[in-house]
Amino acid sequence: MKIEIVQSATQIKEFLQLPVRIYAGHPNWIRPLDKDIEAVFDQQKNKAFRNGQIIRWILYNDQRQTIGRIAAFYNKKYRNKGDEIPVGGVGFFECIHQQEAANLLFDTARNWLMEQGVEAMDGPINFGERDKWWGLVTQGYQPPLYCMNFNPPYYIELFEQYGFQPFYNQICFGMHPHEPLQAKFYERHAKLEVDPNFTARHIRKSNLKKYAEDFCTVYNKAWAGHAGNKQLSPGQCLRLFEQMKPVMDEKIVWFAYYKEDPIAIFINLPDLNQWFKYLNGKFNLLAKLKFLWIKATKPNRRFVGLVFGVVPEYQGKGVDSFIIVESAKVIQHKLPYDEYEMQWIGDFNPKMIAVAENLTDERSRILTTYRYLFDRTKPFQRHPLIG
Repeated sequence: MKIEIVQSATQIKEFLQLPVRIYAGHPNWIRPLDKDIEAVFDQQKNKAFRNGQIIRWILYNDQRQTIGRIAAFYNKKYRNKGDEIPVGGVGFFECIHQQEAANLLFDTARNWLMEQGVEAMDGPINFGERDKWWGLVTQGYQPPLYCMNFNPPYYIELFEQYGFQPFYNQICFGMHPHEPLQAKFYERHAKLEVDPNFTARHIRKSNLKKYAEDFCTVYNKAWAGHAGNKQLSPGQCLRLFEQMKPVMDEKIVWFAYYKEDPIAIFINLPDLNQWFKYLNGKFNLLAKLKFLWIKATKPNRRFVGLVFGVVPEYQGKGVDSFIIVESAKVIQHKLPYDEYEMQWIGDFNPKMIAVAENLTDERSRILTTYRYLFDRTKPFQRHPLIG
């Protein structure tokens, strides 16, 4: 076997093509868009380069066939609660079912990270935000959501036999959107419904700037400072909403207010993979035209919960039930969706797990973020609880 740094256009193509061979025969795999993968490695597009570096390799067998790949990276801003040592990351791991090959990939990444001065590596994670390419699927191998990792079950063996240990589990929750809500939701909703100061409504694309600012307010109050999340500026939020606008369904993006002050958000999008799965990883001009045709002719029955939260001063007062029931009046009775899955919640966040479990007890899939300590004598500790 021989491992090489990805540098040439041919090697980049091999890096992108390897999963096509790995997942031949896996009907639930959906090929990611090449552009989404390559954006991670593009200094012009990935802000993580401001505070770190990334490198990637491909592994060949003796017949010069690609049998594995991996990326390694460090980001000075990457830190989890309780971390007292610098931690790097590995991601975009793909490998045949052979421990020797996996070990060579992990060893190469570890050696490079040690040269950068870090003392542990988490993986598989992303060189960037946590909403993409984060965690190894360890339960629930249904088709992946957009920009979500997918892997065969034997990857668990490759990681754990090398010495990686579960740092935290990332739990996704699923439900049929037409199933009736539990009675307690309506009871809590009724207590707030009598107060006209409480309102909830879905967004209007024509007033995107206002809703982006409201999102910014709730997000910064509810999440900034937790698990590495940073304050977002109104400009960042507006750019985010503008990016979502072409695929946004107004009636599944909800806000709750008290006297017009934003107090809760329930942000959902159609699962883009239900359209992108027809594009074979491409998004050139022809693929874009095909995407528009598919989007117009193939109804998307699956939507995804991206963000749900209540500002601290209104938590525990029934606002979560209020916004869910208000949105259900539209989503359950006026929209065509028949499948719903919430993006992952870390098992280190029991409060948000409890909120999700109030809605559904179906754990649709679990992804796991692993950690490998370079000093093998140092005691391993899981991610501490927050909240």
